[in-house]
Amino acid sequence: MSADDQARVEAIEKALLARWPETKISPTLERISGLVDILGSPQLTYPTIHVGGTNGKTTTSRMIDSLLFEMGLRTGRFTSPHLESFLERIAINGASISQKEIIFAFNDISPYLDLMDSKFPQPISFFEAMTALAFVAFAEHPVDIAVIEVGMGGAWDSTNVIDADVSVIMPIGLDHTEYLGNSLKEIAQTKAGIIKEGGFIVMAEQEPDAAIELLKRAADVGADIAREGVEYSLASRAVAVGGQLISIHGINEKFEDIFLPLHGKHQASNAASALAAVEGFFGDQALDHDAVMAGFANVKSPGRCEVIHRDPTIILDAAHNPHGARALAQTLESEFTFDDIIGVVGIFGDKDARGILSELEKVFNSVIVTASSSPRALPVDELEKIAIEIFGTDRVYKNVRLEDAVKRATSEAIRPLSDDSVGIVITGSVVTVGEARTLVRSIYSREER
Repeated sequence: MSADDQARVEAIEKALLARWPETKISPTLERISGLVDILGSPQLTYPTIHVGGTNGKTTTSRMIDSLLFEMGLRTGRFTSPHLESFLERIAINGASISQKEIIFAFNDISPYLDLMDSKFPQPISFFEAMTALAFVAFAEHPVDIAVIEVGMGGAWDSTNVIDADVSVIMPIGLDHTEYLGNSLKEIAQTKAGIIKEGGFIVMAEQEPDAAIELLKRAADVGADIAREGVEYSLASRAVAVGGQLISIHGINEKFEDIFLPLHGKHQASNAASALAAVEGFFGDQALDHDAVMAGFANVKSPGRCEVIHRDPTIILDAAHNPHGARALAQTLESEFTFDDIIGVVGIFGDKDARGILSELEKVFNSVIVTASSSPRALPVDELEKIAIEIFGTDRVYKNVRLEDAVKRATSEAIRPLSDDSVGIVITGSVVTVGEARTLVRSIYSREER
């Protein structure tokens, strides 16, 4: 990477961040539809798999991408949000887009962004611009197929200008209720908007209220549907060193003894849905078992129950709603043997902090409440009050700065860290985990020097 390229990428990021932020939602496809239209509809030049739902979208997208790549296809992948660099959102053949490729794609769309800005009262948003960048980058590469993760919702999400060959709906929970509605029924109705006429749908296990809405939508548009637990399922799983060994009853055949280097039953279920999506894409064509094995063995999902350091053991998990926190707690309980777990938690103000902490209290012996640098972060004093109600005063610590919280957890200020019986788990939001990832690497690289 050259200094000139680095400076140009930083300028691109600055220009994108100056746009309407992705946290401010205008539920319409009008702007993105106009933008991709004048770009020549690049998103229609390759097949796509669309991944929606509430929890597990990013990891499942990564699994699908890895499987397709191992099957010999040139792949594109668009996911959000990012942990450390905005380049992570756009991946080609499993790797983050290069600086030169993002510069090339941005130069292509920049004049059209300005043109569209002049046509609407509200300019093109950050997320709309990133979506268009991904579409253009994939067309320019070119890719054989792209895996596209929904940003928020479904029907009016910027990604919903694709004509997906397969749509995947991961488990739906209560999240972004200010935009999507306060019930599973309302949220599912919006998320069902990615189900296309005559399409193929993979439906992960759902709560009944959500399942009913998804099935209604599929019936209304004549879409074929594969349901977890009916047309496909997780057959078995066993904890293994570095992950788990799973078997999957696919739509067409059974795949046994697959090594998945990720922790938790939820990740095994995500794998079953990912495999079903790939089976749906290839139709009656049999999948190469060696490629399936390699695709799962090589999958990575940073910030999802990720063991980033040993001695002490530090785990990062981007759980940001009660459903995700419950999955994290269950994984810590079933797959790790810690005697003591110190939690470091920073949560956004618009999230269910009480629900998240209530799930984590079951496995955390103590918790350090803190905040990321995001303006959306819940003030630490407010988070501390909620934590004390749930954990009790003697189990709650506070550090306003995330860096200080991480340093406190990784010192011996709370518990001796001399053996593997103590685990440190950093969670609460994607931003908290992304910033912690950088901090942990910095702390331990300095010590090693």
